[in-house]
Formats: sequence, C-alpha cells, structure tokens
Amino acid sequence: MTDLSVVDEAAGWADMLVRREHRGPGDTIDAARLRAARKHRLPERVLWALRYRKPKRIWADIYKRLEMAVAAEVKSQEARLAHEIELTRALGLSPAGCTLVDEAAALLGEAAGAAEAQARELDDQSRNWR
Repeated sequence: MTDLSVVDEAAGWADMLVRREHRGPGDTIDAARLRAARKHRLPERVLWALRYRKPKRIWADIYKRLEMAVAAEVKSQEARLAHEIELTRALGLSPAGCTLVDEAAALLGEAAGAAEAQARELDDQSRNWR
C-alpha cells in the first residue's frame, strides 16, 4: 500500500467516525469531531488534519487506533441491529415479515462472523504493538 492510499483510507475512517458522532441539525462538525476524538482516544488535531489538510504520511499508531475505532463502531452497530431484530421478532409479525427478519438475521450473522475474524486479527496486532 502506498503512503497516499493509507492516508486516504485513514481519512475515510476519520470521516466515518465524525459522521457517526454528528447529532444532526444544531450540532457542529467541530463538536462531533471533538466527541469522536474523546470517545476513541484519538488526537482531535489528527481528525481535523485528515478532513481539511491530508498529511503526506500517517503514523502507524494513529492508523491502527483509527482502524480499531472503526472496528468498535461496526461492532456497536451490529449489536444494535441484533437488538432491533430481537425486538421485531417479539412483535409477532406476519409470515412475510418473519421472512424479512430472518433474512436480516442471516446477513447479520455473516457480517458478525467476518467482523469477529477481523477483530481477532486486530487484537493480535495490537498486542504486538505493545
């Protein structure tokens, strides 16, 4: 991977983290960026730079922390979806509705399996960094 593609990937992750923290109308990007930085223990200045002035290179520890933050956000979203599926099943839907819920659960199961494998790999890598 070239330096530029690594920085672009990190910028995409940083943008995703800030978008997930943005609370809608009345909230500012600056406030969302600050919340995302605090939540994931990232330097706020790095998130700012990745959005407005992309650096030529990025430190490996920052890159890995961004990667782990994104993995944590994905895991959180999958847990929310699993909870929504449980709630929807408890409603007692029609057969067509049950089919849709089952399809969503199957997709979540496939995604969870891939996410667990990636999380294990990230955990192994983070242990090696220490």
